[in-house]
Formats: sequence, C-alpha cells, structure tokens
Amino acid sequence: MEYQVVKSAAQWRKELGAAAYHVLREAGTEPPGSGELLDEDRPGIYYCGACRAPLFRANEKFTSYCGWPAFFAPLRPAAVLYREDNSLAQVRTEVLCSSCGSHLGHVFPDAPQTPTGLRYCMNSLALYFVPDTESMPDVESIANPENTPSAEPEQSK
Repeated sequence: MEYQVVKSAAQWRKELGAAAYHVLREAGTEPPGSGELLDEDRPGIYYCGACRAPLFRANEKFTSYCGWPAFFAPLRPAAVLYREDNSLAQVRTEVLCSSCGSHLGHVFPDAPQTPTGLRYCMNSLALYFVPDTESMPDVESIANPENTPSAEPEQSK
C-alpha cells in the first residue's frame, strides 16, 4: 500500500525517538497505565504521533479502564486502516494511520456502552494531542526525539 507520508526508517527514527519509533513503526505497545494521554480530558483533536494526520476527537474518547486511551470512533472512517493481527496467540484488529501506515493500537468490539460498541485502544505514544484552545504547531517545531507524545473493522474472534 502506498501512503501519503513516506519516510525512511532512519528519518522516522530521528524524528520520533526510540520509544515512539518502537510503538509507531515497529507495532510495539507502551506499558498499560503509562501513557501521558490516558487521563487527558480537555476538548481537542488527537493526531498521528508520526505524521500529524487528524485521527480522533476528544469527545470520542471514553474511560475504558484498559490502561490506554480509548475512543469509540475515528474522526472520519478514512483516517485509519485495519489489519488482522495474529500476534500474541490471538486474532485482533490492528489500527493504522491511513496517511503514513504507523501502528496506533487495536480495536475491539467490547464496548456496548458506546454509540458504536467499539473500543479503539490506542497507545499514547502513537498520538499527539492538540487542545481546542491551541493551534497545531509546525511539524518541525514539535519534533523532539526525546519526548514525542475506510472500511469498518472486522469483528475480532
């Protein structure tokens, strides 16, 4: 698949730093409860931590007690892509940024309390939050190697 934003591994590594690179480009997972955005509750937009494409609205976020920020829907269906993930001896649905292909987390059909019934379980390191009271800064001004904050998904089995 071709993405709008394409960079070499060396470019991503330099821009993201080790922890964010591991999550976004190597499909890693941050430890549960460790993400800076877990308890974020201000109005705003969550962007891809790699390419800054808009992904989720704050009003689509909910408390799921899973240890990671959870949303019930993306900002728009085409903002994310889905891929079957058979790692960890189970079938899950991986969520990727449609602009750059970065790993964001997984989506699960286990949130009946939400309008969609879905729980988009996202890594804080995969997201960049901009509150409504601020504007999105230039990508160059927010790159910090040491601290960088479609179709419907198939039902997981």
